[in-house]
Amino acid sequence: MNTQPPLYPLMFKPVYKNYIWGGDRIARRYGRSLPPGIYAESWEITDRAEGINVVVNGSLAGKDIHELTQTYGTELLGRPLERFPLLIKLIDSKERLSVQVHPDEAAAKAVGGEAKAEMWYMLDADPGAEVFVGFQPGVNEVRFQEALAAGRVGDLLKQVSVHQGDVIYIPGGCVHTIGAGALILEVQQNSDTTYRVFDWNRVGSDGKPRELHIKQAIKVIQWQGIPAARQPMPSVHAEAPQKGNLIVERLRTPYFRFEELAVAGMLDCPLDTHSFHALFLEKGLVRIKSGSVLVDVTPGTTILMPDCLKKYEMANLDTTGASRLLRISLP
Repeated sequence: MNTQPPLYPLMFKPVYKNYIWGGDRIARRYGRSLPPGIYAESWEITDRAEGINVVVNGSLAGKDIHELTQTYGTELLGRPLERFPLLIKLIDSKERLSVQVHPDEAAAKAVGGEAKAEMWYMLDADPGAEVFVGFQPGVNEVRFQEALAAGRVGDLLKQVSVHQGDVIYIPGGCVHTIGAGALILEVQQNSDTTYRVFDWNRVGSDGKPRELHIKQAIKVIQWQGIPAARQPMPSVHAEAPQKGNLIVERLRTPYFRFEELAVAGMLDCPLDTHSFHALFLEKGLVRIKSGSVLVDVTPGTTILMPDCLKKYEMANLDTTGASRLLRISLP
């Protein structure tokens, strides 16, 4: 007999990272009370030793997501997994990030480390903001090594201008980075295997160049054949279950599904695909109801809906228009 407290909509304490390229946009935009400093990333939901999220609401407050996974298993995640399978984070790129690559599944097995595919949703982007995704046509290892020696790897990358609402997909093996001036919601496989290949000839906080991982990167880079980065906005809404509400599937990969929701009134949300739902409120104000539990959600809040809840309701409380949420689940 399970004597554990029943699951409910879960909220977590973010884990912040002070990488040198970050700023304070996350705190300013979402009204988070934080001491002055750099907040490059906010890890919203993940289960990693270097940043594990702890519940802050309800009877399970103080428990971390690893404990919940071990205790509740499929009730939480919908599938028999050893840990939460994704890392959901916010990124504030006050300056451009280093050029990186992550292994795909095959490379991770051959070289080691953890496979990592990821996607970026542009919460905000300054005029002229861009990302760099993949190499220009014709780039091979020889040209890469020559550019590396000359400190000009950036010249080999494909530049993609970005605007609010864009979705960018980065499969494993794709060299990439984020330019300055973007606020991003990132969804990725639960991995922190990163091979840095170029850092724009700058130095770290200690005054020394940051470590590069060229040997490892060479083994995992896909030189060509990377699919288009920007994901097109569907011309037809995937679902419109209730008048005034829209649900658009923006991306589906083998690792995660990403949807954009516009909630104008009441919206019934079934949990019927053997998966949790992770919700991020981008804009507006909503009230989530699950059984007898009511949670009011403000912009910049991430909330996890366990699979065992089976359904929940969302009500738009924004009197100026529809609320916009981003929803992540397993495919």
